[in-house]
Amino acid sequence: MQSILLIVVMIALFYFMLIRPQQKRQKKVQSMQSALKKGDTIATIGGLHGVVDSIDDKQVTLDCHGSLLTFDRQAVRTVLEVSEAPVDSFESNDNN
Repeated sequence: MQSILLIVVMIALFYFMLIRPQQKRQKKVQSMQSALKKGDTIATIGGLHGVVDSIDDKQVTLDCHGSLLTFDRQAVRTVLEVSEAPVDSFESNDNN
């Protein structure tokens, strides 16, 4: 009886320490990727930062300093806040 109880406790421990947190992270990433919209500043899993130019069910097109690059939607790691977005050169501000 004790061995069965020990096995049940170990399974519950694995579930609450490993499986459940992974499922929560996966749901969070899926909801972030489904909420993407044109104009969002994002970072890909490869470290590329850009602005969403267009989006469909499977692909995202990013504008990265004038270059349009297409990625799978699953390659989006995070949506950056405005303060986290990379700053372009200050040349346009200096001439005004």
